Amino acid sequence: MAVKVYGPAYASAARRVVVCLIEKDVEFEIIHVDLLKREQKSPQFLKLHAIGMVPVIQDGDLTLFEPRAIIRYYAEKYASRGMDLLGKTTEERAIVEQWLEVEAQNYQLPVYDLVVQIMYHPKMGLSSDEGLIKESEEKLGKVLDVYEERLSKSRYLAGDFFSLADASHLPFTQYLVNDVRKGYLIREREHVSAWWEDISNRPSWKVLKL
Repeated sequence: MAVKVYGPAYASAARRVVVCLIEKDVEFEIIHVDLLKREQKSPQFLKLHAIGMVPVIQDGDLTLFEPRAIIRYYAEKYASRGMDLLGKTTEERAIVEQWLEVEAQNYQLPVYDLVVQIMYHPKMGLSSDEGLIKESEEKLGKVLDVYEERLSKSRYLAGDFFSLADASHLPFTQYLVNDVRKGYLIREREHVSAWWEDISNRPSWKVLKL
């Protein structure tokens, strides 16, 4: 039975989940949720996720939300199938989890602010906060300097294997590079640039590029 993924295919959080499912060779179907019509706040959807956010998955009797929880679940459930996304040892798993936390707590926040201010505010007829843009770019630059040091020692964030830590960066970095014209933050760092070129050309991601 195919896993049901509720959420628009273009949504960053949904794409984070779908990349993992493809890497693990898990059959899935996307159940479109129209965010512009606020279908995520409908009584029917709120039965799946009381807060009303995407994505949500249904896998048999299991209903699960929060994208990083979902990808951890599938990487664990299908550990022996497809790409090993959690590492082969307890120590490797710990490092994967460490960099997943860095992505969630330090990387995504400034990228999110850049995307909202530069990409979405103009579309919504809102003015952009230039001070916040400058501050977010500075914060992100400092994080990417840490990445540059790390990636000078290993091919991927958790070591020499592609993991959830790398996959989780794909959706928002795609926005950063292609939509908000901040790709130089990636390109001007040799090892970060090579890493991005590598992970963004994985078949699991290339099929999702819009």
